[in-house]
Amino acid sequence: MKALPLFLSLTALLGACQQKPDPEKPVVVETPTFARGADVSWLSEMEKDGKTFKKADGTPADLLEVLKDCGINAIRLRVWVDPPGGWSGKADMVSLAKRVHDAGLALMVDFHYSDFFADPSRQVIPSAWSADKDNLEKMCAHVSSHTTQVLQALKEAGVKPAWIQVGNETRNGMLWPAGQLWTSNGNIPDGRKHFARLYNAGYDAAKAVFPDALVMPHLNNAYEDNAWWFRQIKAESGKFDAIALSHYPQAESAFSAALYNQKALSNIKSLIGEFKIPIFISEVGVKPTRSDAASVLQSFMTEIRKIDGCKGIFYWEPEVYGGWKPAVYGNAAELTRLTGTRQGSWGAYDQGAFTSDGRPHEILNAFKP
Repeated sequence: MKALPLFLSLTALLGACQQKPDPEKPVVVETPTFARGADVSWLSEMEKDGKTFKKADGTPADLLEVLKDCGINAIRLRVWVDPPGGWSGKADMVSLAKRVHDAGLALMVDFHYSDFFADPSRQVIPSAWSADKDNLEKMCAHVSSHTTQVLQALKEAGVKPAWIQVGNETRNGMLWPAGQLWTSNGNIPDGRKHFARLYNAGYDAAKAVFPDALVMPHLNNAYEDNAWWFRQIKAESGKFDAIALSHYPQAESAFSAALYNQKALSNIKSLIGEFKIPIFISEVGVKPTRSDAASVLQSFMTEIRKIDGCKGIFYWEPEVYGGWKPAVYGNAAELTRLTGTRQGSWGAYDQGAFTSDGRPHEILNAFKP
Protein backbone atom coordinates (compact mmCIF):
# COMPACT_ATOMS: atom_id res chain seq x y z
CA MET A 1 0.00 0.00 0.00
CA LYS A 2 1.33 3.46 -0.87
CA ALA A 3 2.51 5.35 2.20
CA LEU A 4 0.45 8.36 3.27
CA PRO A 5 2.15 11.75 3.45
CA LEU A 6 3.43 12.46 6.95
CA PHE A 7 0.81 15.21 7.55
CA LEU A 8 -2.08 12.92 6.66
CA SER A 9 -0.65 10.09 8.74
CA LEU A 10 -0.37 12.33 11.78
CA THR A 11 -3.85 13.75 11.18
CA ALA A 12 -5.37 10.27 10.93
CA LEU A 13 -3.57 9.17 14.07
CA LEU A 14 -4.72 12.25 15.98
CA GLY A 15 -8.31 11.75 14.83
CA ALA A 16 -8.25 8.12 15.93
CA CYS A 17 -6.98 9.16 19.36
CA GLN A 18 -9.70 11.79 19.69
CA GLN A 19 -12.42 9.27 18.89
CA LYS A 20 -11.47 6.93 21.72
CA PRO A 21 -13.47 7.47 24.93
CA ASP A 22 -11.45 8.67 27.88
CA PRO A 23 -12.12 6.27 30.79
CA GLU A 24 -10.90 8.93 33.22
CA LYS A 25 -13.38 11.53 31.96
CA PRO A 26 -16.87 11.11 33.43
CA VAL A 27 -19.87 11.12 31.11
CA VAL A 28 -21.87 14.33 31.48
CA VAL A 29 -25.57 13.89 30.70
CA GLU A 30 -27.50 17.04 29.89
CA THR A 31 -31.20 17.25 30.72
CA PRO A 32 -33.01 17.85 27.42
CA THR A 33 -35.41 20.76 27.12
CA PHE A 34 -37.88 18.27 25.64
CA ALA A 35 -37.53 14.59 26.52
CA ARG A 36 -38.14 12.18 23.64
CA GLY A 37 -38.08 9.10 25.82
CA ALA A 38 -38.78 5.41 26.23
CA ASP A 39 -39.43 3.16 29.21
CA VAL A 40 -37.30 0.04 28.64
CA SER A 41 -37.54 -1.55 32.09
CA TRP A 42 -37.89 -5.06 30.60
CA LEU A 43 -34.57 -4.77 28.75
CA SER A 44 -32.36 -6.89 31.02
CA GLU A 45 -34.87 -9.74 31.20
CA MET A 46 -35.33 -9.67 27.43
CA GLU A 47 -31.57 -9.85 26.96
CA LYS A 48 -31.40 -12.79 29.37
CA ASP A 49 -34.00 -14.51 27.18
CA GLY A 50 -31.79 -13.99 24.13
CA LYS A 51 -33.60 -11.10 22.50
CA THR A 52 -31.34 -8.87 20.40
CA PHE A 53 -31.89 -5.63 18.52
CA LYS A 54 -30.97 -4.08 15.19
CA LYS A 55 -30.82 -0.61 13.76
CA ALA A 56 -33.21 0.26 10.95
CA ASP A 57 -30.62 -0.86 8.36
CA GLY A 58 -30.30 -4.28 10.01
CA THR A 59 -27.02 -3.64 11.85
CA PRO A 60 -27.01 -5.45 15.21
CA ALA A 61 -26.69 -2.97 18.08
CA ASP A 62 -27.41 -2.39 21.74
CA LEU A 63 -31.01 -1.29 22.26
CA LEU A 64 -29.98 2.08 23.68
CA GLU A 65 -27.95 2.84 20.55
CA VAL A 66 -30.88 1.79 18.36
CA LEU A 67 -33.19 4.09 20.29
CA LYS A 68 -30.74 6.99 20.07
CA ASP A 69 -30.75 6.53 16.30
CA CYS A 70 -34.55 6.85 16.47
CA GLY A 71 -34.26 10.22 18.22
CA ILE A 72 -34.64 9.04 21.82
CA ASN A 73 -32.76 11.23 24.30
CA ALA A 74 -34.17 9.98 27.62
CA ILE A 75 -35.06 6.69 29.32
CA ARG A 76 -37.57 5.86 32.06
CA LEU A 77 -36.98 2.93 34.41
CA ARG A 78 -39.37 1.55 37.02
CA VAL A 79 -38.30 0.17 40.37
CA TRP A 80 -40.17 -2.38 42.47
CA VAL A 81 -39.36 -3.37 46.05
CA ASP A 82 -38.94 -7.17 45.97
CA PRO A 83 -40.01 -8.35 42.50
CA PRO A 84 -40.01 -11.89 41.05
CA GLY A 85 -36.56 -12.79 39.76
CA GLY A 86 -35.22 -9.42 40.82
CA TRP A 87 -36.31 -7.81 37.52
CA SER A 88 -36.94 -4.07 38.07
CA GLY A 89 -35.65 -4.39 41.62
CA LYS A 90 -33.09 -1.93 42.94
CA ALA A 91 -30.01 -3.77 41.63
CA ASP A 92 -31.50 -4.38 38.18
CA MET A 93 -32.70 -0.80 37.84
CA VAL A 94 -29.38 0.69 38.93
CA SER A 95 -27.50 -1.57 36.49
CA LEU A 96 -29.73 -0.42 33.62
CA ALA A 97 -29.51 3.19 34.79
CA LYS A 98 -25.72 3.04 34.59
CA ARG A 99 -26.00 1.88 30.98
CA VAL A 100 -28.44 4.71 30.29
CA HIS A 101 -26.03 7.23 31.79
CA ASP A 102 -23.04 5.86 29.89
CA ALA A 103 -25.04 6.15 26.67
CA GLY A 104 -25.52 9.86 27.38
CA LEU A 105 -29.27 9.58 27.93
CA ALA A 106 -31.27 11.44 30.60
CA LEU A 107 -33.09 9.33 33.20
CA MET A 108 -36.54 9.24 34.78
CA VAL A 109 -37.02 6.92 37.77
CA ASP A 110 -40.51 5.51 38.36
CA PHE A 111 -41.20 4.30 41.93
CA HIS A 112 -44.12 1.85 42.16
CA TYR A 113 -43.83 1.09 45.91
CA SER A 114 -44.95 -2.45 45.23
CA ASP A 115 -43.42 -5.81 44.27
CA PHE A 116 -45.21 -5.66 40.90
CA PHE A 117 -47.14 -3.23 38.72
CA ALA A 118 -48.98 -0.51 40.61
CA ASP A 119 -51.80 1.12 38.63
CA PRO A 120 -55.45 2.17 39.09
CA SER A 121 -56.54 -1.46 39.48
CA ARG A 122 -53.96 -2.41 42.11
CA GLN A 123 -51.61 -0.71 44.56
CA VAL A 124 -50.42 -3.75 46.50
CA ILE A 125 -48.20 -3.17 49.53
CA PRO A 126 -44.79 -4.88 49.16
CA SER A 127 -44.74 -8.18 51.02
CA ALA A 128 -41.88 -6.99 53.24
CA TRP A 129 -44.02 -4.06 54.45
CA SER A 130 -47.34 -5.87 54.75
CA ALA A 131 -47.23 -6.26 58.54
CA ASP A 132 -47.43 -2.47 58.79
CA LYS A 133 -50.39 -2.00 56.44
CA ASP A 134 -52.48 -0.36 59.18
CA ASN A 135 -49.69 1.82 60.57
CA LEU A 136 -49.39 5.03 58.56
CA GLU A 137 -46.26 6.21 60.37
CA LYS A 138 -44.38 2.99 59.63
CA MET A 139 -45.62 2.95 56.04
CA CYS A 140 -44.31 6.49 55.53
CA ALA A 141 -40.99 5.35 56.98
CA HIS A 142 -40.87 2.45 54.50
CA VAL A 143 -41.52 4.81 51.58
CA SER A 144 -38.84 7.20 52.76
CA SER A 145 -36.26 4.49 53.41
CA HIS A 146 -36.84 2.67 50.12
CA THR A 147 -36.72 5.89 48.10
CA THR A 148 -33.52 6.95 49.83
CA GLN A 149 -31.82 3.58 49.39
CA VAL A 150 -32.61 3.34 45.68
CA LEU A 151 -31.58 6.90 44.88
CA GLN A 152 -28.46 6.69 47.02
CA ALA A 153 -27.47 3.57 45.07
CA LEU A 154 -27.89 5.55 41.85
CA LYS A 155 -25.80 8.38 43.25
CA GLU A 156 -23.02 5.99 44.25
CA ALA A 157 -23.12 4.58 40.69
CA GLY A 158 -22.56 8.08 39.32
CA VAL A 159 -26.08 8.42 37.91
CA LYS A 160 -28.18 11.54 38.43
CA PRO A 161 -31.85 11.28 37.41
CA ALA A 162 -33.46 14.36 35.94
CA TRP A 163 -36.99 13.31 36.91
CA ILE A 164 -38.47 11.12 39.65
CA GLN A 165 -42.01 9.73 39.86
CA VAL A 166 -43.35 9.07 43.35
CA GLY A 167 -45.94 6.38 42.71
CA ASN A 168 -47.29 4.94 39.47
CA GLU A 169 -50.78 5.84 38.21
CA THR A 170 -51.96 6.76 41.70
CA ARG A 171 -55.45 8.01 40.80
CA ASN A 172 -56.90 6.00 43.71
CA GLY A 173 -53.90 6.48 45.96
CA MET A 174 -51.08 4.08 46.75
CA LEU A 175 -50.15 1.28 49.16
CA TRP A 176 -53.75 0.18 49.71
CA PRO A 177 -55.37 0.43 52.18
CA ALA A 178 -52.95 2.84 53.88
CA GLY A 179 -53.08 5.46 51.13
CA GLN A 180 -56.25 4.52 49.26
CA LEU A 181 -58.62 7.38 48.37
CA TRP A 182 -61.93 5.60 47.84
CA THR A 183 -63.71 2.25 47.60
CA SER A 184 -66.99 1.21 46.01
CA ASN A 185 -68.66 2.63 49.12
CA GLY A 186 -67.30 6.11 48.48
CA ASN A 187 -64.42 8.28 49.63
CA ILE A 188 -62.32 6.99 52.53
CA PRO A 189 -62.26 9.38 55.50
CA ASP A 190 -58.88 11.17 55.56
CA GLY A 191 -57.84 9.15 52.50
CA ARG A 192 -56.36 12.15 50.72
CA LYS A 193 -54.57 13.29 53.86
CA HIS A 194 -53.02 9.84 54.30
CA PHE A 195 -52.07 9.60 50.64
CA ALA A 196 -50.44 13.04 50.75
CA ARG A 197 -48.35 12.00 53.73
CA LEU A 198 -47.16 8.85 51.97
CA TYR A 199 -46.49 10.71 48.75
CA ASN A 200 -44.63 13.51 50.57
CA ALA A 201 -42.48 10.92 52.35
CA GLY A 202 -41.26 9.84 48.90
CA TYR A 203 -41.00 13.41 47.63
CA ASP A 204 -38.92 14.60 50.58
CA ALA A 205 -36.63 11.56 50.40
CA ALA A 206 -36.09 12.09 46.67
CA LYS A 207 -35.30 15.79 47.06
CA ALA A 208 -32.88 15.03 49.91
CA VAL A 209 -30.74 12.87 47.59
CA PHE A 210 -31.28 14.74 44.31
CA PRO A 211 -32.50 18.27 45.11
CA ASP A 212 -32.36 19.37 41.47
CA ALA A 213 -34.55 16.55 40.14
CA LEU A 214 -38.16 17.27 39.24
CA VAL A 215 -40.30 15.07 41.49
CA MET A 216 -43.87 14.36 40.47
CA PRO A 217 -47.04 12.26 40.91
CA HIS A 218 -48.41 10.21 38.01
CA LEU A 219 -51.99 9.64 36.83
CA ASN A 220 -53.45 7.51 34.05
CA ASN A 221 -55.84 8.78 31.37
CA ALA A 222 -54.46 12.05 30.11
CA TYR A 223 -57.69 12.44 28.14
CA GLU A 224 -59.66 13.00 31.34
CA ASP A 225 -59.96 16.27 33.26
CA ASN A 226 -57.55 15.50 36.11
CA ALA A 227 -57.26 18.98 37.61
CA TRP A 228 -59.56 18.12 40.54
CA TRP A 229 -57.16 15.39 41.69
CA PHE A 230 -54.15 17.68 41.83
CA ARG A 231 -56.18 20.43 43.54
CA GLN A 232 -57.22 18.02 46.28
CA ILE A 233 -53.70 16.72 46.86
CA LYS A 234 -52.30 20.25 46.97
CA ALA A 235 -54.98 21.13 49.49
CA GLU A 236 -53.48 18.39 51.70
CA SER A 237 -50.01 19.96 51.31
CA GLY A 238 -48.92 17.54 48.60
CA LYS A 239 -45.70 18.71 46.94
CA PHE A 240 -44.90 18.31 43.27
CA ASP A 241 -42.54 20.00 40.82
CA ALA A 242 -44.24 18.60 37.72
CA ILE A 243 -47.07 16.28 36.65
CA ALA A 244 -46.80 12.92 34.84
CA LEU A 245 -49.63 11.40 32.81
CA SER A 246 -50.25 8.25 30.77
CA HIS A 247 -51.81 8.31 27.31
CA TYR A 248 -52.87 5.22 25.32
CA PRO A 249 -55.15 6.59 22.57
CA GLN A 250 -55.96 3.17 21.09
CA ALA A 251 -56.52 1.29 24.35
CA GLU A 252 -60.05 2.59 24.92
CA SER A 253 -62.99 2.47 22.52
CA ALA A 254 -65.38 5.18 23.70
CA PHE A 255 -63.92 7.66 21.20
CA SER A 256 -61.74 7.64 18.13
CA ALA A 257 -57.98 7.75 18.65
CA ALA A 258 -57.96 11.25 17.18
CA LEU A 259 -60.50 12.42 19.74
CA TYR A 260 -58.52 10.82 22.59
CA ASN A 261 -55.52 12.81 21.38
CA GLN A 262 -57.55 16.00 21.18
CA LYS A 263 -58.93 15.56 24.70
CA ALA A 264 -55.49 14.81 26.13
CA LEU A 265 -53.94 17.87 24.49
CA SER A 266 -56.73 20.09 25.80
CA ASN A 267 -56.34 18.78 29.35
CA ILE A 268 -52.55 19.12 29.27
CA LYS A 269 -52.92 22.79 28.32
CA SER A 270 -55.44 23.31 31.13
CA LEU A 271 -53.15 21.72 33.74
CA ILE A 272 -50.22 23.87 32.64
CA GLY A 273 -52.40 26.95 32.76
CA GLU A 274 -53.67 26.23 36.28
CA PHE A 275 -50.62 24.79 38.03
CA LYS A 276 -47.81 26.55 36.13
CA ILE A 277 -45.53 23.50 36.27
CA PRO A 278 -44.16 21.15 33.57
CA ILE A 279 -46.21 18.25 32.26
CA PHE A 280 -44.69 14.94 31.12
CA ILE A 281 -46.43 12.17 29.21
CA SER A 282 -44.45 9.50 31.00
CA GLU A 283 -46.25 6.68 29.20
CA VAL A 284 -47.59 6.53 25.67
CA GLY A 285 -48.27 3.61 23.40
CA VAL A 286 -50.07 2.65 20.17
CA LYS A 287 -50.83 -0.69 18.57
CA PRO A 288 -48.49 -1.45 15.64
CA THR A 289 -50.99 -3.91 14.17
CA ARG A 290 -53.38 -1.04 13.45
CA SER A 291 -52.86 0.81 10.20
CA ASP A 292 -53.33 4.20 11.84
CA ALA A 293 -50.79 3.62 14.65
CA ALA A 294 -47.99 5.70 13.15
CA SER A 295 -50.25 8.61 12.22
CA VAL A 296 -51.96 8.62 15.63
CA LEU A 297 -48.65 8.87 17.47
CA GLN A 298 -47.11 11.33 15.00
CA SER A 299 -50.13 13.60 15.24
CA PHE A 300 -50.00 13.60 19.03
CA MET A 301 -46.25 14.21 19.08
CA THR A 302 -46.51 17.09 16.58
CA GLU A 303 -49.13 18.87 18.65
CA ILE A 304 -47.56 18.21 22.04
CA ARG A 305 -44.30 19.78 20.93
CA LYS A 306 -46.21 23.02 20.36
CA ILE A 307 -47.18 23.21 24.06
CA ASP A 308 -44.50 25.19 25.87
CA GLY A 309 -45.14 23.66 29.28
CA CYS A 310 -45.04 20.06 28.08
CA LYS A 311 -41.48 18.88 28.62
CA GLY A 312 -41.42 15.32 27.37
CA ILE A 313 -43.04 12.07 26.29
CA PHE A 314 -41.93 8.48 26.93
CA TYR A 315 -43.00 5.45 24.87
CA TRP A 316 -43.77 2.56 27.20
CA GLU A 317 -41.69 -0.57 26.54
CA PRO A 318 -41.14 -0.10 22.78
CA GLU A 319 -38.50 -2.85 22.72
CA VAL A 320 -41.05 -5.68 23.02
CA TYR A 321 -41.39 -7.79 19.86
CA GLY A 322 -42.01 -11.33 18.66
CA GLY A 323 -44.57 -12.17 21.35
CA TRP A 324 -42.03 -11.85 24.16
CA LYS A 325 -43.37 -11.59 27.69
CA PRO A 326 -41.71 -11.75 31.13
CA ALA A 327 -41.58 -15.16 32.80
CA VAL A 328 -44.00 -14.18 35.55
CA TYR A 329 -46.77 -13.60 32.99
CA GLY A 330 -47.02 -17.36 32.54
CA ASN A 331 -47.31 -18.09 36.28
CA ALA A 332 -50.96 -17.67 37.31
CA ALA A 333 -50.29 -18.46 40.97
CA GLU A 334 -47.52 -15.87 41.22
CA LEU A 335 -49.62 -13.27 39.39
CA THR A 336 -52.44 -13.90 41.85
CA ARG A 337 -50.09 -13.37 44.79
CA LEU A 338 -48.57 -10.22 43.35
CA THR A 339 -51.84 -8.59 42.33
CA GLY A 340 -53.96 -9.70 45.27
CA THR A 341 -56.72 -10.97 42.97
CA ARG A 342 -57.25 -14.25 41.13
CA GLN A 343 -55.38 -14.23 37.82
CA GLY A 344 -54.78 -16.48 34.85
CA SER A 345 -51.70 -16.34 32.65
CA TRP A 346 -51.17 -13.00 30.90
CA GLY A 347 -50.51 -12.43 27.21
CA ALA A 348 -47.67 -10.43 25.66
CA TYR A 349 -47.75 -6.64 25.60
CA ASP A 350 -49.33 -5.59 22.32
CA GLN A 351 -48.01 -2.02 21.96
CA GLY A 352 -44.31 -2.70 21.44
CA ALA A 353 -42.62 -0.62 18.75
CA PHE A 354 -40.17 -3.10 17.18
CA THR A 355 -40.72 -5.43 14.24
CA SER A 356 -40.57 -9.21 14.43
CA ASP A 357 -36.86 -9.22 13.54
CA GLY A 358 -35.85 -6.72 16.23
CA ARG A 359 -35.80 -3.50 14.20
CA PRO A 360 -37.55 -0.26 15.19
CA HIS A 361 -41.07 0.04 13.81
CA GLU A 362 -42.06 3.09 11.76
CA ILE A 363 -44.16 4.36 14.67
CA LEU A 364 -40.92 5.43 16.37
CA ASN A 365 -40.34 7.94 13.56
CA ALA A 366 -42.46 10.28 15.68
CA PHE A 367 -39.47 10.63 18.03
CA LYS A 368 -37.13 12.04 15.40
CA PRO A 369 -35.90 15.54 16.33
